Amino acid sequence: MKNKVWRIFQKIVLLAVGIIMIVNVVLLTVISNMHTGLILVFVLGCIFALYGIFLETVIRRFPKWIKCIFWIGVAAAILFSLFLAVYGNNDTVTYRENAIIVLGSGIHGEQPDESLMRRLDSAVDYYHKNPDAVIVLSGGQGPQESITESLAMERYMLSRGIPQDRILKEERATSTYQNFLYSKQLLDHYYENDYCVAFATSDYHIYRADAIAKIAGLDHVTHCHGVTPWYQSWSSYLRECVAVLKFWILRK
Repeated sequence: MKNKVWRIFQKIVLLAVGIIMIVNVVLLTVISNMHTGLILVFVLGCIFALYGIFLETVIRRFPKWIKCIFWIGVAAAILFSLFLAVYGNNDTVTYRENAIIVLGSGIHGEQPDESLMRRLDSAVDYYHKNPDAVIVLSGGQGPQESITESLAMERYMLSRGIPQDRILKEERATSTYQNFLYSKQLLDHYYENDYCVAFATSDYHIYRADAIAKIAGLDHVTHCHGVTPWYQSWSSYLRECVAVLKFWILRK
């Protein structure tokens, strides 16, 4: 009897988690562009839902080692996401930097999406504490975007009261490495002498961005984060786990 109740409980939990993940993806596609993270969450949600529906079949037909690998992978993704969250929420800015680079993210139509707005708001807060800093808005035009991310970012920053003469736009970058490389080129021309740089990005992205900044030649860079909206956490962190693995292999 206890075993039967436990099986029913497992089925309900797995099915509920799967449905929540699928619904989350469907809702996010309305307010944001499609990306790898959403696809991963949708696929994982389908697996959880099917796992719950056909639990007895899975237990009977699938070898134990396959199920162990699946749950180890799920646990590893959760633990690594927690590491990224802790790392990303630990700001290192001193508010004495000469410039802050805001890394581009998605835009929806011509408006920054929620994740990008959080990054920009973090840069606005930074500017209020260090108004002498130059703000570099870095982001090119993606395949689902009608204007460059940096232009959308500039409009947002101006609407928040940031002076035009404190803004530099970098409009070519399509990757984190290019964000830093092209922004560094702008700052090398802007400053005659050495300068200190901070960057602003989403909490989940801080770890990888910090490492890539050093590869791009920014040795002593600091950072501040934008908080990821809770409803974007699954897709954002899962996508970043894959991106970090790719970075460890390719180093870019």
